Formats: sequence, structure tokens, C-alpha cells
Amino acid sequence: MYAGDFALKEYIEERAMEIANYIIETNATVRQTAKKFGVSKSTVHTEVINRNG
Repeated sequence: MYAGDFALKEYIEERAMEIANYIIETNATVRQTAKKFGVSKSTVHTEVINRNG
């Protein structure tokens, strides 16, 4: 494991929490959330829905 791997994992976890909070607070759809965060719908599913569902 490289030092950068930890930083990347931490970044993804923080982004997943931000995305999850955004969905909860705004009742946004996956499509709306993806557009807001500049990521794909697949990323929203992978980082938030699949992780917590």
C-alpha cells in the first residue's frame, strides 16, 4: 500500500459522506446529485448507495 492510497481512500470517503448528506438534506435524485458533484451516476451509486444499502 502506498501513502497516496490512504489519501485517495480518505478523499473518496469524505466525498461519499458529502454526497449522502446532500441527498438526505435535499431529497435529490441520483441524476441531480451526480450533476451537482460533477461525477457520474455510477459514482453516486458506487460510493453512496452500494456502500450503505
